[in-house]
Amino acid sequence: MRGTSAAIKTLVVAIVAALAGFLFVASGLTADGTNLRTGGLEDLRGLVLGRTSKVESLEIKVDNLQTVVSDLSKTKIDPALSAKITNLEGATGLTPITGSALQVTLNDAPRKNGTALPKGVGPDDLVVHQQDVQAVVNAFWRGGATAIQVMDQRIISTSAIRCVGNTLLLQGRVYSPPFKITAVGNIQDLQRALDSEPGVEVYKEYVDKLGLGWKVAIINRATIPEWQGSIGSN
Repeated sequence: MRGTSAAIKTLVVAIVAALAGFLFVASGLTADGTNLRTGGLEDLRGLVLGRTSKVESLEIKVDNLQTVVSDLSKTKIDPALSAKITNLEGATGLTPITGSALQVTLNDAPRKNGTALPKGVGPDDLVVHQQDVQAVVNAFWRGGATAIQVMDQRIISTSAIRCVGNTLLLQGRVYSPPFKITAVGNIQDLQRALDSEPGVEVYKEYVDKLGLGWKVAIINRATIPEWQGSIGSN
């Protein structure tokens, strides 16, 4: 019992010491004028960039394992079942898609140093935001796209498009503008959906007003690679 009591006392002392240390650091930051509420947010972009190389290393390992699984599937699975799996892979984005495509390029508005912004316009109005990219993707899905790619990555129905500052975060990788969104499908249907998308209409108002980048191009033959992530919410 005495051994147990001593262990409990040691644990209590350690917890008290840890709390005291935390309070000491917190008070020191406050004394230096550090904003405890927002200080960590300033390093978010640096943290994301630092993790990018680790993500790329893990992706190589995943690719190697997928090759092994694919080889095993060809030798162990009944041909009829294998054909069904292939069809499902196409529907879920796990196989490359080739065809005519529509490509939209979004870019930040140019700004000369020392030039004052128009009245009522802030710096955030001059950059491409998450909702702008998402609006184009939504339009392409609505237009019947069979495959969509943002930058060099395949997008599926569960893909999440996120922004960190004025950069785009996809599957652990960080991209800077200009942002290219490519969709394989019927060109006329894709164009009609793009023209009628509310988010795109708002973006094009800023194109006219502030010079945000907007370019639409037809690609006669494009190949969008297979989805590289897990199937689920991303």
